[in-house]
Amino acid sequence: MKLTEERIVDAGMATFAETGYHGLSMRQVAERLGVHAGSLYYHVRSKDVLLTLMADRVCRHAYAAAGAALAALPPEAAWRERIEVQAAELRRSILQHPGGALLLADSPGMLSTGSLSLMERLLETLLDAGVPAEHCGIAADTLLSHVTGFLLQEQAGPQAPAVTAETYADLRARFPLVMEQMPRLSQEEKFRRSVGLLCAAFETLAKDDGSRA
Repeated sequence: MKLTEERIVDAGMATFAETGYHGLSMRQVAERLGVHAGSLYYHVRSKDVLLTLMADRVCRHAYAAAGAALAALPPEAAWRERIEVQAAELRRSILQHPGGALLLADSPGMLSTGSLSLMERLLETLLDAGVPAEHCGIAADTLLSHVTGFLLQEQAGPQAPAVTAETYADLRARFPLVMEQMPRLSQEEKFRRSVGLLCAAFETLAKDDGSRA
């Protein structure tokens, strides 16, 4: 089968799922494809470029998934719903790739159409909400950074270690706000609420316009 950039990215994603970010090498990708490592460089000139292409694929999948979800919303859907959909689909797309959050966080700082598309649509949503243009870039970057950070923790492993009743009672006595005030929620619910809090913050920046949802 002809060697193409798309096939190399496919092999890169499969290798990455097994080895992680730092274990990935062009040699391993070449072995998976049954070719010499040197032949990869004609299509993908370095590991950094491969990682960028892989991150771009995750972003493009998230962009397409969010596009379908946005299209399914009723015309009267509020801007907050549109932001929540975009965040939720990005999270879902990252979760489909083991270590995907680390891939996005650590991939080289090169421009990609996938990541730019995500940012562009998010900026459009924020502008439509009435957030002043001078704040939109920070708002969008904050949301995307939050999604990536949340997923870095989520994909790192178990979030709550098992404790005995005695240990829990001791912790509850010493740290009542942490142990009592923080509800035990699913990752799905924690993510939904955290995005809701960010949207509430964005709303304080929005122009006072009663016509906006």
